[in-house]
Amino acid sequence: MSQEFCHSFNRPAAGASFPQTSVGLGLRRALLDELREAPAGDFDFLEVAPENWIGIGGAHGAALHGVAERFPLSCHGLSLSLGGPAPLDLAFLAQVRGFLERFDVPLYSEHLSYCGDDGHLYDLLPLPFTEEAVHHVAARIRQAQDVLGRRLAVENVSYYAAPHQDMSELEFTQAVLHEADCYLLLDVNNVYVNSVNHGFDPCAFLDGLDPGRVVAMHVAGHYDESDTLKIDSHGAPVKPVVWTLLARAYARFGIQPTSLERDFNFPPYAALVAELQIIRQLQRQTADRQAVIHG
Repeated sequence: MSQEFCHSFNRPAAGASFPQTSVGLGLRRALLDELREAPAGDFDFLEVAPENWIGIGGAHGAALHGVAERFPLSCHGLSLSLGGPAPLDLAFLAQVRGFLERFDVPLYSEHLSYCGDDGHLYDLLPLPFTEEAVHHVAARIRQAQDVLGRRLAVENVSYYAAPHQDMSELEFTQAVLHEADCYLLLDVNNVYVNSVNHGFDPCAFLDGLDPGRVVAMHVAGHYDESDTLKIDSHGAPVKPVVWTLLARAYARFGIQPTSLERDFNFPPYAALVAELQIIRQLQRQTADRQAVIHG
């Protein structure tokens, strides 16, 4: 990873404590029993939404501490509203910083979107792809990074209608990453969903991203509404086409810590482990190809 991305902060680079060949699973309360009993090797880290756990006590708080004693945590936020018009919630950011430090979390990511103004909208809404929006969200990312004392990663989001587009999603994402000097959590399923819904080549999208910014990846399932409309549901198994795109992403960006997202319609725990094993298999295959190339 280029040192020029790390000059402002003393904290380790995002993802530094996770081996590149690590796999993660989202910590959901419906899975707590299985995760507490999971044998070593099923997954390497758990990804949590900090706002769902900050200040939680009782049985759920004890469960969080229990799994955190066994597995490292990664944090993926839901409510910071990086692109929103309202001022950033600095008190909340201070709470997030405390959570990250308490659990020694190396990676905090948020969505390249907004979710509120005078109140929370409980949805991740797309930003206009304009220079004004680039400057607005990049300034807010820099402000958040200053409060957190670390560089954060933004995630490319799925969207179904664009407010305004003076540039492509790729151009917008690249401009934000450069101006904010932040990392990218690459959601491979979102790339595929958007490519179908908005008619672009997903491989060209990957090829246009700066490899030095990608520090982690997501995969998830989606719902096929039609041949031309895909819904990023997080409620189904990962589709074969997304597995193929993940392999392409590894080839482009190198193997990165990768989380499987599943938010509802949970299958038996063994089915989730089987999907995690597919991630491991793709990582091994990529490592083997790299060894041949560089051997």
